[in-house]
Order: sequence, then C-alpha cells, then structure tokens
Amino acid sequence: MKASKIAYKPVGLALGAVSGMLAGAAFKQAWKVLGHDEDAPDATDEGRSWTEVLVAAIIQGAIFAGVKAAVDRGGAVATRRMTGTWPG
Repeated sequence: MKASKIAYKPVGLALGAVSGMLAGAAFKQAWKVLGHDEDAPDATDEGRSWTEVLVAAIIQGAIFAGVKAAVDRGGAVATRRMTGTWPG
C-alpha cells in the first residue's frame, strides 16, 4: 500500500464525518423546502405512506452521495496540491 494512501486514511475518516453532518443538514433543509414541517419519515413510521417514505429515502440518498463525492474529491485534490501525489 502506498504511503500517501496510508497517510490519507485519517483525513478521509475526518472528511467522512464532516460530509455526513453536511449532508444531514442539507437534507433537513431540502425536506423543509419541499413543504414538510415535520422530520422526514423512517421506513417503520406507521402513519406515513409508502410514497412519502420512499421519496424521502431517495432524496436523502442522493444528497448524501453527492455531498460525500464532493467532499472526498475536494480532499483528494487538496492532498495532491499539498503533497504532489494522489491519495487513491
């Protein structure tokens, strides 16, 4: 395993935590913008419809994937600028 890959591991873990927090906040805002005052439904919320549960899950998944990709890519680019090597 390359040294740059090993050195990037803790950075990647920290970026993962940050991206999770950012994505969670972005999803809450998106859910409100869509006209929902309450929290997004969980899959086991009995009083929520299939449609509402699935739409919430799809939106949440898309936001999390997009934020994670952007943060991971930004971290890799910053690492290359600082060290001259790509961490992957």
